Amino acid sequence: MLTIKRLDQADAQLLVVGARDEARAIGVPMCIAITDESGQLIAFERMDGGKVTSTTIAIDKAFTAAAARKATHEYGESSQPGKPAFGIHSAIGGRLMVVGGGLPVIVDGDVVGGIGLSSGTPAQDLQCAEAGLKHFLSTLGK
Repeated sequence: MLTIKRLDQADAQLLVVGARDEARAIGVPMCIAITDESGQLIAFERMDGGKVTSTTIAIDKAFTAAAARKATHEYGESSQPGKPAFGIHSAIGGRLMVVGGGLPVIVDGDVVGGIGLSSGTPAQDLQCAEAGLKHFLSTLGK
């Protein structure tokens, strides 16, 4: 039998708050998605002005980060022509994201969820995901 660590709704909201605060600070309204450790959506917010087309992208970034247990920009680097993961973006019906903005949520060495953002540049999306993660981990004293 497995014991699985998983984000709950309170955890998910802490991640959203941290990401939202950073998005406001940089002036880019974002779509913010939080998944559990298996990549299933548990929280989502589209800030006023967040791009409608970014809804699915944010969700898929969070899915990729949690389920694959790696940051989406890491797939971006390894999925270029001639690299080991070339073509992976087309796997799972195109759900695997290779653009920055998705991070696994890791607590005590375990992936407990994922956070994905979209509406800015990949660098802005990543910046806000990192802020969400930092806010969440700070509440745990990490």
